[in-house]
Amino acid sequence: MRERPLRILQVSTADLAGGAERSAWNLFETYRARGYGSWLAVGYKQGDDPDVMRIPRNARQGAWSRFYRLLRGHLAGYEQETRGVWRMGAWLDTLANWADTGPTLRRVVERRLGIEDFNYPGTRRLLALPPHRPDIVHCHNLHGGYFDLRSLSWLSHEVPVILNLRDAWLLSGHCAHSFDCERWVTGCGRCPDLNIYPAITRDATAYNWRRKQKIYARSSFYVTTPSEWLMRKVERSILAPAVVEARVVPNSVDLSVFHPEDRPTVRRQLGIPHDARVLLFTANGIRQNPWKDYETIRAAIAVVAERLHGQPVLFIALGEGAPSEPIGQAEVRFVPYQRDPIVVARYNQAADVYIHAARAEAWGRTITEALACGTPVVATAVGGIPEQVKGLESEDHGRNIADPNRYGVNQATGILVPAGDARGMAFGIERLLKDDTLRAVIGANAAKDARERFGLQRQADAFLRWYEQILRRGTPSRPWKNPTLTAGAR
Repeated sequence: MRERPLRILQVSTADLAGGAERSAWNLFETYRARGYGSWLAVGYKQGDDPDVMRIPRNARQGAWSRFYRLLRGHLAGYEQETRGVWRMGAWLDTLANWADTGPTLRRVVERRLGIEDFNYPGTRRLLALPPHRPDIVHCHNLHGGYFDLRSLSWLSHEVPVILNLRDAWLLSGHCAHSFDCERWVTGCGRCPDLNIYPAITRDATAYNWRRKQKIYARSSFYVTTPSEWLMRKVERSILAPAVVEARVVPNSVDLSVFHPEDRPTVRRQLGIPHDARVLLFTANGIRQNPWKDYETIRAAIAVVAERLHGQPVLFIALGEGAPSEPIGQAEVRFVPYQRDPIVVARYNQAADVYIHAARAEAWGRTITEALACGTPVVATAVGGIPEQVKGLESEDHGRNIADPNRYGVNQATGILVPAGDARGMAFGIERLLKDDTLRAVIGANAAKDARERFGLQRQADAFLRWYEQILRRGTPSRPWKNPTLTAGAR
């Protein structure tokens, strides 16, 4: 029996960012606050938390890398005081990472051939980064240019490894989401779109797919996804034979931050007109984000503003800095990406309706944040979104709403529409804005449902119970040679 607190090492792309990075950070802080040994290993460290460790790109840092990181450290204390300093710090991080990896001939050739870059030998030091050897390693996104995927075979036979999928990159020859393409099931090749993130220059998708398949064949993983939709993809994929156990654990939100507040008060704090109909959409790089559908939102808002007959409509686009602009009779107010979750929560608390149009979405973190603030949601029913939003049954729109489980007024938390359906989205928004009682009931449902299903403490409890169950079964003991040290391991 273990006579000390559980030691948990999480792996993530960065410490201070959104999406999957924010989820990893929240769990990291929660575990630590509960007294567990909790560390976070990242590819891009931007903060100064001593329990966050950067995964080295190479076995050692060069002089230029040390210089860039020294400058980065000096800037860290000014990020909250001076606008734009955090962006300079991010540039210095990029320069330091480039200095570490270097444009070696092998890397240049492989990138030009479309081969995914796994050349990060510092990954083999992962277990030595924390002050104590971890009992379990919980991996979040492994793409983003920082992790050697070949190390997974060795790592999974040293300690139990949980792969927390946020997208489908581990299942494919290059893309994070395949949209309607099914080639990832049988081997990729003849890729219909090499520009989908993470983009590659030439079609080496069949080679990349086979290389991942070989890595998984030598590995044993525990796999978790935030949605049943993504888990069904895992079950059909090259990853499936390596899975010891799989669980769906919904992504969470910090309910101490995201909760309902008095809307007029929050609007005064943010400088939002009290009489405006306020719509909110949150995403990183709203207009150019490949997973979001800004054009559908834009078309829907134009229709809504026209139908509201002169009522002021304010659409807040949170996640991109740009001058305000009109959409028909509505005003679009662009707000830059906010790193402080308290500020993000205030915008959700100020909105009448949160709208979310996506082309692909395993789980919309921003949707969960809106629900927790008691803000009704109108969203496209793609990916895992119908598992987040309990869609209101539609009596008079006359369209096939994609959510098969319709909910009555006393249970619904939003309205779901088919992907790309601007008219359906406009109808859902208009219905909520014109009926104050309906909007209030659905908003109350949303806050209640988020408290019951999506709380951070609930997610942490679920993972901690699972960690203990995994460790009681024992770690695979068969010795494995680290593949990153083996010639020709590719």
